[in-house]
Amino acid sequence: VAAAALADAGVSLSEVTAAVQGFGKVGSHAAVFLHQAGARVLAVSDQFGGVFDAQGLDMPRLVRHVAATGSVVGFDDAEPIDNMTLLGLEVDLLVPAAVEGVLDETTAARVRARWVVEAANGPTTTAGDQALAERGVVVVPDILANAGGVVVSYFEWVQANQAYWWTEAEISERLELRMRTAYDAVAELARRDGLTLREAALAIGVRRVAQAHEIRGLYP
Repeated sequence: VAAAALADAGVSLSEVTAAVQGFGKVGSHAAVFLHQAGARVLAVSDQFGGVFDAQGLDMPRLVRHVAATGSVVGFDDAEPIDNMTLLGLEVDLLVPAAVEGVLDETTAARVRARWVVEAANGPTTTAGDQALAERGVVVVPDILANAGGVVVSYFEWVQANQAYWWTEAEISERLELRMRTAYDAVAELARRDGLTLREAALAIGVRRVAQAHEIRGLYP
């Protein structure tokens, strides 16, 4: 989804710098994905603190450090940084992947990224969302950006019902197709009706639920 959002602006992941707040199951995979796609991940953080390298973090070494110590703190190839400073770094892409409500009106004003991809659930408050929109920051909302886990859970359900299995490569291919299709639908509605990506994603979600109720009835 991050790649799709950047592609809309004619930008490749290999051209951008990024910061990721959170290095758990979501944030660590996001950081590794960005690194593998060619982005320079300048900073990451967890609940204990963060690390920063202006040239880009050595992600494979950082992952091994976290596996050995349980935290990004103490990684010797980077400078220490706190979570709030990370949010205000001069990067192209900011990925809040930790806690709810971290981007409020005050912290959103410090954001210098052009894109915010919400990997956490509800990382941006209503006031923060408005502040980012007023400054032209593109926010890919959580209900779109972090839906991949739910999609793969659906794939597991499908395989169980069919008594069949797909390879990891097949899962990745199907996931990429689903997520790209979802992003394209949201982006198209946003462009057509002059909406933010969040407004468009919510509108599509409400419409689909309403259509399902109309077709199936309130009680299945």
